[in-house]
Amino acid sequence: MSETVVPREAAPAPASTPASAPERPAHRDPNVLRWVAAFTLSAVGDNVYYMALAWAAARSGSPAQAGVVLAVGAVPRAVLMLGGGVLADRWGPRRVVIGSDAARCVVMFAVAVLALTAPGLWPLIAVALVFGVVDALFLPAVGALPPRITAPGQLARVQGMRGLAARVATVTGGPLGGLLVAFGGSPAAFAAAGALFAVSLALLVAVRIKALPVREAAEGPMEATGAGPWRELTDGLRHLRRHRVLGPLMLVIALSELGFVGPLNIGLVLLAQERGWGAGGMGWIVAAFGVGAGAASLLLTVRGHLPRAGLVLCLSVVAGALAIGALAFVQTVALAAVAGLLVGLLAGLGGGLCGALTQTLTEPAYLGRVTSVATLFTLGIAPLSYPVTGAAVGLWGTGPVFVVSAAVCAAGGALGLAFAGLRRAELPGGRAR
Repeated sequence: MSETVVPREAAPAPASTPASAPERPAHRDPNVLRWVAAFTLSAVGDNVYYMALAWAAARSGSPAQAGVVLAVGAVPRAVLMLGGGVLADRWGPRRVVIGSDAARCVVMFAVAVLALTAPGLWPLIAVALVFGVVDALFLPAVGALPPRITAPGQLARVQGMRGLAARVATVTGGPLGGLLVAFGGSPAAFAAAGALFAVSLALLVAVRIKALPVREAAEGPMEATGAGPWRELTDGLRHLRRHRVLGPLMLVIALSELGFVGPLNIGLVLLAQERGWGAGGMGWIVAAFGVGAGAASLLLTVRGHLPRAGLVLCLSVVAGALAIGALAFVQTVALAAVAGLLVGLLAGLGGGLCGALTQTLTEPAYLGRVTSVATLFTLGIAPLSYPVTGAAVGLWGTGPVFVVSAAVCAAGGALGLAFAGLRRAELPGGRAR
């Protein structure tokens, strides 16, 4: 059955332009810049929120109980992520993102008032659970927005800008949260997070959304067919399974994240302890990783297009895996920092290309659900490898664990190379003006 899918919140599509008309570069498009600013402020708010939650939990219970409060929010995020993708496709990603930011704003201001009374652990656990549910809605929707705010040839540049925004949020959010907690306690930090979400919300409301064309026949719009949520979810997974590029791409994302997340988080802490590098040495490695990831995002932002994107993506994953494995053998902080720089550069490049290919190749009617699958692997399932990595290091040491993790990551890149569709995948080459 043929169909015409137009998001309910979308304005009428503008008149078509000649195929040779140059595209406006994303970094010069006020509409894209509003979206990037909104995303940045929301990400900074996330970091401030986690700092405030950690401080409030530590003051209300034991270290172990504080850890439970911080971890409990990951459960609804992992369980409900795919459902969030279904809602993004049914209601439109802009509507879901705006609703999510509004909910974050309300929750933060409410918990700021609650924090004035020194709440116990249970109210904080409730807040973490609610925030996890909102995350499960927000993340797939925000990932599905870029194709609706810019031209296809600018999606790689938008991914680079998003990567830079994430770096800025990481660098500024933690220190800002710490200062707020130091001078005003957790109530001030929660209130500041609410204010950041409020400004982000105002910017999102001002973002203009365009309708997306349908590139393939599907079974019909969700609302027209009256399909239930489960049917919508299975339709999205079937779309992934049948697609000659997206299916292999999700496998690459899953394996590379499983091999990457554990070593570069809990594994790096244990490696620094084992080698006697201390917190300062680990800080240099993490900083080098951040510089590498930021450089990759800057490259995508400036270039806007890389030829043979699928091949570059797979090779970046394999090369990044080698850099992860190298961390098991270096004996000095300087060499470990170089390895961290390479890991950040290659992982940042691969991640940006994954996002751009996903948004370029996915049928618009399925974009929220496909994005939710990718996000589930990166932010839902992969973090569950933390305890496995820690236990494995305790049994066999950091060297073997880093090598095995690098092998898992490399397997993802090698698998991508084995699929001709992904290996030959290209991004649209937009002509900037």
